[in-house]
Amino acid sequence: MKPTLVLVGRPNVGKSTLFNRLTKTRDALVADMPGLTRDRHYGHGRLGGKPFLVVDTGGFEPQAKTGIVHEMARQAEAAIAEADVVLFMVDGRTGLAPQDHVIADLLRRSGRSVYLVVNKAEGMNQAVVAAEFHELGLGEPRVISGAHGEGVRELLDLALEPFPDENDKAEDEGPRVAIVGRPNVGKSTLINALLGEERMIAFDMPGTTRDAIEVPFERNDRRYTLIDTAGLRRKGRVFEAVEKFSVIKTLQAVEEANVVVLMVDASQEISDQDAHIAGFCIEAGRAMVLAVNKWDAVDSYRREIIKQDIARKLNFLGFAKIHYISAKEGQGIAGVLGSVDKAYAAAMIKLPTPKLTRVLQAAVQKLQPPRRGTGRPKLRYAHQGGSNPPIIVIHGNALDAVPDSYTRYLEKTFLEAFRLQGTPLRIHYKTARNPFADQD
Repeated sequence: MKPTLVLVGRPNVGKSTLFNRLTKTRDALVADMPGLTRDRHYGHGRLGGKPFLVVDTGGFEPQAKTGIVHEMARQAEAAIAEADVVLFMVDGRTGLAPQDHVIADLLRRSGRSVYLVVNKAEGMNQAVVAAEFHELGLGEPRVISGAHGEGVRELLDLALEPFPDENDKAEDEGPRVAIVGRPNVGKSTLINALLGEERMIAFDMPGTTRDAIEVPFERNDRRYTLIDTAGLRRKGRVFEAVEKFSVIKTLQAVEEANVVVLMVDASQEISDQDAHIAGFCIEAGRAMVLAVNKWDAVDSYRREIIKQDIARKLNFLGFAKIHYISAKEGQGIAGVLGSVDKAYAAAMIKLPTPKLTRVLQAAVQKLQPPRRGTGRPKLRYAHQGGSNPPIIVIHGNALDAVPDSYTRYLEKTFLEAFRLQGTPLRIHYKTARNPFADQD
């Protein structure tokens, strides 16, 4: 098992900056604003032959009793319980704070291996900047600069020293599943229901999740990575710079996912924003499952209205399986992962060239492409050009004259022939070069 390093500390001490350096990514949001990270955020790192998991947590304020700050503290405590090593980060520039003492007391009682990390020490005398933090009683303070990388390698060597090297083995991590939708439709609640624990903050306030949080888990010996994303609002309502970052993180999560679960709220009408989110997922070529949440909270009349609304406004999602669920009550969610599995299998399928060509020829025999001028496009054979989504490359002559309507006909034909449920399909045309084109 990979060791788990958990970063904790009060707000704005540089946890997310160090997370990005340890994972060699920009997965955690970083800005000079306290409270930016709210949920646990998981990433992968490696030091030589030692892979590890690193967990970024929200600003830790254990004395908070209510509200979002209290929820963030609960998430940090849950992360500490999962940790092999805790990196307790303090700010070398602002110095020792009363809250640091509270966190230190909690960490001493946790029984975890704790390293005291004095951050933001670039250009400062290490002995001087570390001196006042000895009174926390957590051993020798380790002075670093997360932003500049100073002292980070030495810190990692120390933290990972008890753990053995692991051989690099390619592991099937299974489908990456992004949960997307408007704010407050129940995305985090669905993930908590699937996991069977309160891994995500589910707080009755739109916009609680600001970052795209990855959560690996297993179900029936199959691995998944769930990605909880910030709710996407219309551009005109994106006021905070932080929320603009969150939109970017959501779109990146969609790009990096294999399957997207689009959640809509049964108690509200399907909005243009729902359609825009779905459209972006389609443009990205992602396999999709549609989850209509809060189904238990609406009556039969409202259920009929929402079904009609989906058929009218999301009709381009005909390939996606629809599930009517209550994430809060755990109703109907069992089938969601089953549809995710089918959509993933369809998105990653390998299609044999002979069968693709036979399906193409049967489709042309049934309905030929329309003429343009005196000629007609000739579709000769097909092969697979990629996966996630499946890409079918069709070779022939005059294929630039194939209209969009005929392309849609071919897409539907291939989807039905190979029984691909839950994924869109792309068709690319490759026209044969005329060998006499350059001759007079």
